[in-house]
Amino acid sequence: MKTDLTDTTSSKINKALVLGRRAIGTPAVGMVLTLVIVTDEENAYDALKAANEASREHPSRTLVVIKRVSRSPRDRSTARLDAEVRLGADASTGETVVLRLYGEVGDHAQSVVLPLLLPDAPVVVWWPVNAPTDPAKDPLGALAQRRVTDTYAAEQPIHELTARADAYTPGDTDLAWTRITPWRSMLAAALDQVVCEVTSAEVEGEEFNPSVELLAMWLAERLKIPVRRSKSAGPGLTSVRMETSSGPIVLDRPDGSLATLSIQGQPDRAVALKRRDTAELIAEELRRLDPDDTYATALRFGLERLDEEAAVTAPEVDGETVAEPAAEPAVPAAKPAAKPAAKKAPAKKAAAK
Repeated sequence: MKTDLTDTTSSKINKALVLGRRAIGTPAVGMVLTLVIVTDEENAYDALKAANEASREHPSRTLVVIKRVSRSPRDRSTARLDAEVRLGADASTGETVVLRLYGEVGDHAQSVVLPLLLPDAPVVVWWPVNAPTDPAKDPLGALAQRRVTDTYAAEQPIHELTARADAYTPGDTDLAWTRITPWRSMLAAALDQVVCEVTSAEVEGEEFNPSVELLAMWLAERLKIPVRRSKSAGPGLTSVRMETSSGPIVLDRPDGSLATLSIQGQPDRAVALKRRDTAELIAEELRRLDPDDTYATALRFGLERLDEEAAVTAPEVDGETVAEPAAEPAVPAAKPAAKPAAKKAPAKKAAAK
């Protein structure tokens, strides 16, 4: 059931929701949370499709906030709110309200959304694209217990990741972090199978992928080891190699679906590690509404600190540590000895050393 409302108000939208529930025979409200999606017209369809699929696991009232940009100055000065109310089969297992804000009302989206929130239910705000630098200080983000962004969709993902660390507030999360949940689970399970000491690690993935950086920071923070990042053709994360006192542990996924776990002294094992779609990622984030302390710790570890530790100490090769001396004289005769470490460490940081 769909109801289109032109030049409307939040009160009329609430009334349409009540009438719609009565018309389809479900007067009671059975939603467990309110999901607010802040996006543009281009990405609204994909975001709403993912939210509808996730609502099968988490029935929710979905509010899609689309700020329309008017072409002429006269239209930009005219405030108008259009809404599309979807119930029943058109909204999966929840309720959907698509809000299109024109003119000055776009600068006060929180005043439109606030009357439509479910009473006594948690609020989650999701920015599929164009997330604010500080989600907690955004007027819509201030209404939510959880704020979901996606640095992978940013124009400069790595720069955006640094900004997220500086502005982190409990309740913030990132789909780039959610994507590496299976990787973290597999790596932790692999280390539980052997008694060893991890000395270094290497994370391989496509360039400008924030998931690679987050996984590297998580490993470096949890294991207190130097972690390098290397580039690959993708898709996404492709390999993690940990050098241990008992031999290397390698989790390799070259095709984006099936991975191979290799542990020294054990047969190789095939692991299902497919790349998940957005609906699965959102469903995972909606399972927990408390702050993600593990994400906060990994994010605050810092890319600069990760680069410094990886540049100073290179991973072990054939049982021997290849490291760049910490205080070596800068003379021409010392340059050949530094070449092996420069190949293993990131090029820019090695040159700086």
